[in-house]
Amino acid sequence: MDLNTLDNYCIETTQSEPDLLIELVEKTYSDMGYPNKLSGKIVGRTLKLLSTIKQPKRALEIGMFTGYSALSIAEGMPEDGKLICCETNPRAIEFAQSFFNRSPNGHKITPIFGPALDTIQDLEGPFDFVFIDADKRNYLNYYEAVLPLVAPGGLIIIDNSIWQGRVLDPVEASDIAVNDLNRLIAHDNRVENVHLNVRDGLNLVVKR
Repeated sequence: MDLNTLDNYCIETTQSEPDLLIELVEKTYSDMGYPNKLSGKIVGRTLKLLSTIKQPKRALEIGMFTGYSALSIAEGMPEDGKLICCETNPRAIEFAQSFFNRSPNGHKITPIFGPALDTIQDLEGPFDFVFIDADKRNYLNYYEAVLPLVAPGGLIIIDNSIWQGRVLDPVEASDIAVNDLNRLIAHDNRVENVHLNVRDGLNLVVKR
């Protein structure tokens, strides 16, 4: 079985994202560096679906990039929901905001410039929904920083949790950090989780 063919089949048989998100993807690839940072359709629609189910009033994203995942989360949130996004690239914030301004869900999103760990220190909980998709070396730090701010029953979603398979033989600092977080979560009695082999991995965590 060709896994790439199977991945494409799953993409084709998942309902399409809004036209604005398709445009965002195209413009990210044409105008921005490292477009592979985009979450992609399967992860984006998963975020939207989980947000629709959870209906978070307060959500947090660590690592916004050009806003694809933020708009996906906001799409499923209630009209009065608020999503705070941490991002260190001012050009990415400007790019994302231009799409937030055109989206019916953009008013729910507030980007904050600066290192996420600094931003988190100034935030007050509770959050119902957290998406972590920033620098991998800090994954364990992000998890420990946000967990106290998450409401019981709140959802934490960790992207790139299989890190292109590098977690199987971790060598570099980023490989080790992602693997350490996955191993910790599997034995963390503060949470429940399921680790999914979706795209580059999604670790779904619910706070007890």
